[in-house]
Amino acid sequence: MTTETRTTNRVSNRVLPPLRLGPITVDVPVVLAPMAGVTNAPFRRLCRESGAGLYVAEMTTSRALVEHNPEALHITSFEPDERPRSVQLYGVDPATVGAAVRMLVTEDRADHVDLNFGCPVPKVTRRGGGSALPWKTDLYRAIVAAAVREASPYGVPVTVKLRKGIDEDHLTYLDAGRIARDLGVAAVALHARTTADYYSGTADWPAIARLKEALPDVPVLGNGDIWSAEDALAMIDETGCDGVVVGRGCQGRPWLFADLAAAFTGSSERVRPTLGFVAAVVRRHAVLMTEYYDDEGKACREMRKHMAWYLKGYVVGGDLRARLAMVASLDELDALLGELEWDQPYPGAAAEGQRGRAGSPKTPHVPYGWLEDRALSDEFRAQLREAELSVSGG
Repeated sequence: MTTETRTTNRVSNRVLPPLRLGPITVDVPVVLAPMAGVTNAPFRRLCRESGAGLYVAEMTTSRALVEHNPEALHITSFEPDERPRSVQLYGVDPATVGAAVRMLVTEDRADHVDLNFGCPVPKVTRRGGGSALPWKTDLYRAIVAAAVREASPYGVPVTVKLRKGIDEDHLTYLDAGRIARDLGVAAVALHARTTADYYSGTADWPAIARLKEALPDVPVLGNGDIWSAEDALAMIDETGCDGVVVGRGCQGRPWLFADLAAAFTGSSERVRPTLGFVAAVVRRHAVLMTEYYDDEGKACREMRKHMAWYLKGYVVGGDLRARLAMVASLDELDALLGELEWDQPYPGAAAEGQRGRAGSPKTPHVPYGWLEDRALSDEFRAQLREAELSVSGG
């Protein structure tokens, strides 16, 4: 099998300090962002084997955990050697979030809890959840306080993930960051876009710098437009943040964490995979998915969305791409991967950059009247009970 090639020209001798989250020390200050249907245990394993970091499981709702929903329990299951075990929760009710965190810590299901206040998906925000929620300051404060209160006695750190706000006229991240810091969170992460931005345009890295300036006494993590190790270094240089959160940039590229680990220890060594190396990773990913689901057909169906990410930039015919996107079994996958030109070299920048569709700015979907007051009315409190979806907030 043809393996990857690497570049070795040293351009930096900087070594970044580890990320400290209470009792947890992350040697390389990199966090894998939860992505629904992507960051399950098989993909996390591929990322962990590539480089050091903190790898967060797919987001689940607090209500689903409290109700012992089987899918939620599966999402928050970890492999025996997976440490620290990191769970991201979505919730809109302080009591339910508190109960979910209590369950995680008393049943020894997690070593770290992250609270998601950054989801921009309309099905979540139109009910006041996700990135719309910090606008209601008292509700946001109560949720964070409940989580910290339940986790602290067990030495489990709580972090929060934010967006800048609903739109440029309704920014919340500085207030939300200060509130979280004052309540005892271990770190604050900021995706430097608003709800209205969705994933479009360019992330507003100066906002990360402003948050770090406002929170000099707690780690601030930057998120948005990290497509390469050089992007991560640039973000830290420009913003002064303490670490980075990587989301879509690693889709189809779990080896990005090897690049990040090298860059953050002062090396310019980078993974430059041949198409054969990529094919081998795809095959292993599919096998791990089959073991995870105990269902080869479901595993292959789940693998379909990964194909375009893995093959981005490589010369692969449209017919073969289409057949890979419809793969139904491991035998079929083996046959299709065998048709690839395994010696094809790394295509450079064509394999990097944007993964999937960025979309365009959207009018934020929030409940009617939501923006009129930052206090939570009884009417909105009732509406929020519907905002916790069965398992995932999107």
